[in-house]
Amino acid sequence: MPQTQGHRDDNCDSSPLRKMLSSNEAWAEERRKSNPTCFERMAAGQSPHTLWIGCADSRVPESIITNSQPGEIFVHRNIANQVHLHDDNTLSVIEYAVNHLGVRHIVVVGHSNCGGAAASLAAATSPEVSCCAQNGSNCLQTIPTLPPDNPINKWLQQLTKLAFSLGISTAPKDEALSLLIEENVKGQVENLSKLEVIRDAWQNAEAQGKELWIHGWVYEIETGLLSDLNISRGPSAA
Repeated sequence: MPQTQGHRDDNCDSSPLRKMLSSNEAWAEERRKSNPTCFERMAAGQSPHTLWIGCADSRVPESIITNSQPGEIFVHRNIANQVHLHDDNTLSVIEYAVNHLGVRHIVVVGHSNCGGAAASLAAATSPEVSCCAQNGSNCLQTIPTLPPDNPINKWLQQLTKLAFSLGISTAPKDEALSLLIEENVKGQVENLSKLEVIRDAWQNAEAQGKELWIHGWVYEIETGLLSDLNISRGPSAA
């Protein structure tokens, strides 16, 4: 039976949930000691400088790997750091970040050993996917054990088509995956550049007195380091 407010949830007494709650208490207390007004200031509003569009992978927590503070980065994460042009979830985050929070930068961040990219790469070698990709069909099954209309398969369709188009099925697996991860980031930067909200921000940069820039990065889990792909775009691209 669902727990109601005010009732104890016995499931939270077990690790790791209890550890999360106790760690939060310790973190909040330490923050109050080191900066007594930090929570009051955060409660007053936010003005992040950057929108981070990254993968939902648990090994890539943006605030930790960039040593950032709460309020500095506005975040949108999904499987394989996608920017689908008809996804209201992603589009609403971007519009809010640009038009209401006034972010100056958007970074699309891929990462090594991305599970979504690996699944798309593996699927790109199958005859069924090859046929669908060549015909522009929506029947792609990146994960063959799931039906084509499964949310994961639908989400990864564009990435699997990209993997097929690169013609890297015969390349060494590690090299092919690294290439797909980078090309995926480049593709999402390109998708961002097509959005009306981005192009409006670029065209109005001088009048608004601020510039919006889009960047593509890759995080290497093996080293903990971010790499800039040097594909940044700004107002001159409008």
